[in-house]
Amino acid sequence: MMDLGRLRALHAVAVHGSVGGAAAALGFTPSAVSQQIAKLERETRTVLLERQGRGVVLTDAARELAATAQAVLGLVERAEVRLEEQRGQAVGRLTVAAFATGARGLMPGVLTDLRTRCPDLDVRLLESDPYPAADLVARGEVDLALVQDWPTVPLPVQEGLSRLDLGPDPVDLLLPAGHPLAGLSVVPVGRLREQRWISVPPGNICHDWLVRTLREAGEEPDVHYRVGEFETQIALIAAGLGVGLVPRLGRGVLPSGVVARPVVPEPARRVFALWRSQASRRPAITEALGALQARWAARGREVTATER
Repeated sequence: MMDLGRLRALHAVAVHGSVGGAAAALGFTPSAVSQQIAKLERETRTVLLERQGRGVVLTDAARELAATAQAVLGLVERAEVRLEEQRGQAVGRLTVAAFATGARGLMPGVLTDLRTRCPDLDVRLLESDPYPAADLVARGEVDLALVQDWPTVPLPVQEGLSRLDLGPDPVDLLLPAGHPLAGLSVVPVGRLREQRWISVPPGNICHDWLVRTLREAGEEPDVHYRVGEFETQIALIAAGLGVGLVPRLGRGVLPSGVVARPVVPEPARRVFALWRSQASRRPAITEALGALQARWAARGREVTATER
């Protein structure tokens, strides 16, 4: 009989395209994943991975087995959900994916609350951009995803997923204190033209929003620096190298020499959670959603108090 953990490892390699990607998603080392695949090859007497350059590819037999593994893992999940419902307790493993600023600005409190409220729940966190995170939930690689999108750039959500809207995350224009726009209390969108931009790379929802917004204003954005982390963007802005649009969630205290100005109309990301609808009654999911809502509400009160 094939081992479920080894099937899970093979399925993860099929989903993520590499042993390293599978290891990151499962919370294992690449060596541990490779060992699981090697044992599965011995069990099935079948070659499952073949070397190709510096990486590996799945054989035809492996792709067939991975598809079967996905179906088996789905059945196991449904059984686990029913057992949790009967016990009424959040137990087992819960894997959560979250975009970077959500992982920094919201998840530490959520994870702390879950550890206190659900000591028998093994929660794992995976940082992931919204596009792949939504796919990971749909494929059963993660149980819950904290994601974000823009009203003008909605995140595609597959059928069979449920969502919980948490609320808007406003975005401010960050610029050097000596910049001409720093003297304004608010910056109209039309004044964003002819700027030297610092932005996340293409393929990110925030980059897509910036490009679409400036094109609607009649200009192709001049992005000089493309960096994935907002902290790095802020460091470049502090050095006087350009301006950027940075969300408030997870932003932290700005360094001296950098000012934030609201933009009108106010740009705001929509932050929400995704999970598979068939797991909606799983206690681990309901506990995690409750913790997300509570921490989001607490964050809103803190922001309001700061503004006062």
